[in-house]
Amino acid sequence: MTDAPQHAGVTKHVVVVPHSINMVSVLGPGDEHLALIERDFDAEIHVRGNRVTLRGEPAEVALVERLVDELVAIIRTGQGVTTETVERVAGMLRAETNERPAEVLSLNILSNRGRTIRPKTLNQKRYVDSIDEHTITFGIGPAGTGKTYLAMAKAVQALQAKQVTRIILTRPAVEAGERLGYLPGTLSEKIDPYLRPLYDALHDMVDPESIPKLLAAGTVEVAPLAYMRGRTLNDAFIILDEAQNTSPEQMKMFLTRLGFGSKIVVTGDVTQIDLPGGTRSGLKVVEEILTGVEDVVFNRLTAQDVVRHRLVGRIVAAYDVYDARDAGPRSADGPRAHRSQERRS
Repeated sequence: MTDAPQHAGVTKHVVVVPHSINMVSVLGPGDEHLALIERDFDAEIHVRGNRVTLRGEPAEVALVERLVDELVAIIRTGQGVTTETVERVAGMLRAETNERPAEVLSLNILSNRGRTIRPKTLNQKRYVDSIDEHTITFGIGPAGTGKTYLAMAKAVQALQAKQVTRIILTRPAVEAGERLGYLPGTLSEKIDPYLRPLYDALHDMVDPESIPKLLAAGTVEVAPLAYMRGRTLNDAFIILDEAQNTSPEQMKMFLTRLGFGSKIVVTGDVTQIDLPGGTRSGLKVVEEILTGVEDVVFNRLTAQDVVRHRLVGRIVAAYDVYDARDAGPRSADGPRAHRSQERRS
């Protein structure tokens, strides 16, 4: 509940937090959440017990009031609130979206060993929703935006719900030009370095002791893109990762593997292309071809959706500014691809 006396263009609101809510959860240890809110909003905030008094410009006061309400709603779901949570809620409120931040941040995709996987930004939630609603979903964005991780969580969720009978995870081994015969070691040893990130994510979502059985039974398949040729994939959740490193021909080959009862998610970052100079990225070409095709959707994630260390988002944003300033005529994807290799993580 609030009261709202107003004078001289300044609004005063008193927000009463329910007694069932621990104020430390709202304000943060040592009031760190409160300090963050005071830094990011132009409003005076005073707290006494469970009463939060706000004073300032009406628009700013209204935003802080909504922020407190959203934090309370999140706490009621049983989630912990961190400074990252406060920053994300504030960002969504500033963006003036129709979705409630608490609903975005409380959407549970998958739980395993006490850990719950959820979207952490509005674009991530829209991406996850589009995976539910479409047969083919593209997730395009920089490193750390969760595009592959969330797709894999949706795949495991679909398998557990018996919506599909298997999961197929693939990516191009482009760093070796897929000429794997030139590398030393067995075939498994040759391809493992390119597939390791997919295994790592899988271990977060499935009990590790069950993974060998799933792989042996073919319920989960992790393979380089070249292994998809000539197959029709029915009743499967198929993820193509690092799709910026496919050629247009490889992308067409992959998409036409789609069988009945299957779902495809394609992820990639068009700023990190490792293809040889002069080779166009299949991920760039496919958007030109398939935009507007029914049941195919393209989702864009940005530096604002980076969910790794907060500095990663700032680094991605800084590179975006640099690339925009440095943009000039280029042939195909070669020059940009050359630069992107230098900063590839």
